[in-house]
Amino acid sequence: MTSATSRPAPVAATPGPARPGAANARPKPAPPAGTPVRVTGAQSLVRSLEAVGVEVVFGIPGGTILPAYDPLLDSTKLRHVLVRHEQGAGHAASGYAHATGKVGVCMATSGPGATNLVTPLADAGMDSVPVVAITGQQSRALIGTDAFQEADICGITLPITKHNYLVTDPAEIPRVIAEAFHLASTGRPGPVLVDIPKDVLQEATSFSWPPELRLPGYKPTTRPHGKQVREAARLIAAAHRPVLYVGGGVIKSGAHAELRQLAELTGIPVVTTLMARGAFPDSHQQNLGMPGMHGTVAAVAAMQKADLLIALGARFDDRVTGQLATFAPDAQVVHADIDPAEISKNRKADVPIVGDCREILVELISAVRAEHADGHRPDLDGWWQQLNSWREDYPLGYDWPTDGTLSPQYVIERIGQIAGPDAIYTAGVGQHQMWAAQFIRYEQPGTWINSGGLGTMGYAVPAAMGAKFGMPDKVVWAIDGDGCFQMTNQELATCAIEGAPIKVAVINNGNLGMVRQWQNLFYSERYSQTDLGTHKHRIPDFTLLAEALGCAGLRCESKEDVDAVIHRAMEINDRPVVVDFVVGKDAQVWPMVAAGTGNDHIMAARGIRPLFDED
Repeated sequence: MTSATSRPAPVAATPGPARPGAANARPKPAPPAGTPVRVTGAQSLVRSLEAVGVEVVFGIPGGTILPAYDPLLDSTKLRHVLVRHEQGAGHAASGYAHATGKVGVCMATSGPGATNLVTPLADAGMDSVPVVAITGQQSRALIGTDAFQEADICGITLPITKHNYLVTDPAEIPRVIAEAFHLASTGRPGPVLVDIPKDVLQEATSFSWPPELRLPGYKPTTRPHGKQVREAARLIAAAHRPVLYVGGGVIKSGAHAELRQLAELTGIPVVTTLMARGAFPDSHQQNLGMPGMHGTVAAVAAMQKADLLIALGARFDDRVTGQLATFAPDAQVVHADIDPAEISKNRKADVPIVGDCREILVELISAVRAEHADGHRPDLDGWWQQLNSWREDYPLGYDWPTDGTLSPQYVIERIGQIAGPDAIYTAGVGQHQMWAAQFIRYEQPGTWINSGGLGTMGYAVPAAMGAKFGMPDKVVWAIDGDGCFQMTNQELATCAIEGAPIKVAVINNGNLGMVRQWQNLFYSERYSQTDLGTHKHRIPDFTLLAEALGCAGLRCESKEDVDAVIHRAMEINDRPVVVDFVVGKDAQVWPMVAAGTGNDHIMAARGIRPLFDED
């Protein structure tokens, strides 16, 4: 199907026998932009998706959304990827959005199809990912009657979406779709759901583009207040122990170049949260690493001892702050964020700045330069001596398992070194996620994709699939755990059939690793229901499972074979690859701040707590 505003390609003359009426068979020009054309609601939906620039839709058809799938078959602009589970569709849309910066799109039918999108929508909401979910709904007359496969998906998702719509008039479809994409991608990005009853999709209507948006109360602030920026620059110029606390908002706003410019202008150390890995190069001397529960000692200590935190697109979440009452007790706070609701929500901001991070940084750089020109430039040499001392005394590292088994940290580190900084890495949730954040070097934004706020097991494989569809020329590695992998590995069948040759590293420690670590540390080694049987029984056999799903299956159990297996996986590009890395079950993630404790209690390793009070 062509959109109402597109023009058909010229038809070349073809020699051959004349067809009846051939003299009059001239292509008709499409109506000009804005001219209504008669269509069904379903055709209007497809044309609207084409008009907003959608390239890929991840979904599964079902009864109430089926009318939309008929015109979708005729579209030459939209590619539909038939996933195996709606949760996979939602996470694939999220991975696509992370990798490309565009809006990810998923589609499902009513009832159980729609409710299977709840987890990925909540995930996208927590991590500010622009996703539009389109769901079918029972016909208007049946809404509220508990009809077959009816669920109030708008009511269910109201707390976890940026906005949602129930479309009751087919004439509203173009406007609603345009608004949904605008809402998802502007201000603080987030998920938007559009629920369309089956009879609305079937009903005749008119389509014209562009529609008029009706969002009178939605006016996100992008330009910062100049006075607040100047006050922030004044605090920066006066601080002796400043830290740039960088969150995922810097990546969302495309502000990584401006961040580097500010950091190098001021000489201030940078910490990048789990969602901001890649916003500032790991190779840069000013990068102290990741703060938080499993952050580097240098990053955590720097924030605790800072006299100024410049928070950019970060939300002071509990995994970064630890016990909030004891977090950065001596620091003044400059908090810059696109979402005014985040400012002073957890930690009071001394200088609040509402706006887009990139625009804020552009103005902040100018204001800091003006301070420098006036002779206001602090000496940070003493601060850097302390920071480098922490960095040298407590570097990231790991011990090899004493039982001779393979180290999971080594495996992940080697994947990062062999695949390189241009690859895209996704992760599930747990120990492997933290090790991937710690031991892979991220040099650019959009190369690290994970579930940060919600912590969704099963995220890695479908997110990697979405990233690969968005960036087909990139190498995409999913770093997954044997627990996470068993939640969504059916999407490998999608990857095999649809041509998404991702590479999956299953960090197979035979257990729900992070839960086992907590049981080891806090529950007297009482390992209740964490043994998955993937070591003891080799159920499932991941190599055989991979082959059954149309992938290449490899296994590695020794240090000597790690590099060769990774290189072999890198060479296979005609289908997905799954590598079963059989690793030790007792490896743990360090450093660690135990839940509920303050960051001053960070342990560099078991029994080793840096004594910050001796500084």
